Amino acid sequence: MTTTHVTIIGAGLGGLTLARVLHVHGIPATVYEAESSPTARAQGGMLDIHDHNGLLALRAAGLEDEFHGLILEGREATRLVDRDGTVLFDKADDGTGGRPEVQRGELRQLLLDSLPPGTVRWGHKVSGARALGGGRHEVTFADGTSVVTELLVGADGAWSRVRPLLSAARPEYTGMSCVEVYLHDSDTRHPASAKVVGAGALFVLAPGKGFVTHRERGGNLHTYVMLARPQDWFADIDFTDSAAAVARIAREFEGWAPELTALITDADTAPVLRHFAALPAEHRWERVPGVTLIGDAAHVAAPNGEGANLAMLDGAELAKALAARPHDIETALTEHEHGMFPRSAETAEEGTELYALMFGADTPHGLISMFTGEERGD
Repeated sequence: MTTTHVTIIGAGLGGLTLARVLHVHGIPATVYEAESSPTARAQGGMLDIHDHNGLLALRAAGLEDEFHGLILEGREATRLVDRDGTVLFDKADDGTGGRPEVQRGELRQLLLDSLPPGTVRWGHKVSGARALGGGRHEVTFADGTSVVTELLVGADGAWSRVRPLLSAARPEYTGMSCVEVYLHDSDTRHPASAKVVGAGALFVLAPGKGFVTHRERGGNLHTYVMLARPQDWFADIDFTDSAAAVARIAREFEGWAPELTALITDADTAPVLRHFAALPAEHRWERVPGVTLIGDAAHVAAPNGEGANLAMLDGAELAKALAARPHDIETALTEHEHGMFPRSAETAEEGTELYALMFGADTPHGLISMFTGEERGD
């Protein structure tokens, strides 16, 4: 058994940002991650990093210049297309936006490379955590090993194994799921779909369903097929039979323009189903000595473009609070939580409103109004 000062569970963007900002301030930390290596799993698609949260975190981490080297130019372009292929809204990336796009995996690697060797311990899946008293906790791993820590931070996502130390809340299904697929080398192999997507993000929306597609590095098109259906509806689809699953999902979009449905039917990858779960927007807990949460572990919500940004800001703000009060951990944790709770609640409410604009009865008109309102600076 080993003892460490700051133990972080989860090597996602939030946990790694926390570890990096702690390192900048000379505070050692160890990150335990269930995955076996940095490349064990695909790290998701594009992220738009926002100047009011994610970029502030990268600045605190001393990585702003390196981050700018990851930005994919032109990807802030936004296009909204009707189901028949008619362009309803089209805004080019003129370089003035405040939400530059990067690949999640590349950003994660930047954070990993910024940490001292050995900071991340791979292949450590948490099986349980318990309080020992005096603010100390023991974390047990699936391989039978354990660690005792003076400060435990759960950065381990929606289904956190650390959260039960603080809260009995569990995420619940939001009613929306997505099926992820890719078209590779689209400009050459899928030119019609590449043309309709354009340079950045494409939205094709109808009540309760739609496509959100991002142009990633190398001309890859990453599509999230959104469907408001019960989980049981998806359970009747055999996702081990990719062709049958794709055909079943595509039937929900019969009559849509062929260059749009091709985003599903011509997929170069097997469809991946993801159910969206969320904690209550006002999720809180009473202060428990020696343990706290950041990111999705604390406030998972349906994807709305803010989750990664919030997780990184959580990590940076917690690290700064600990650096400012190295001999008063409890006050630092209180400050962190009191800042995080209202920030995450406000963002969750905004996300709910966004989903209503995207997939409610008035779609896509409400979303177009939002886009054009932003363009006018309203």
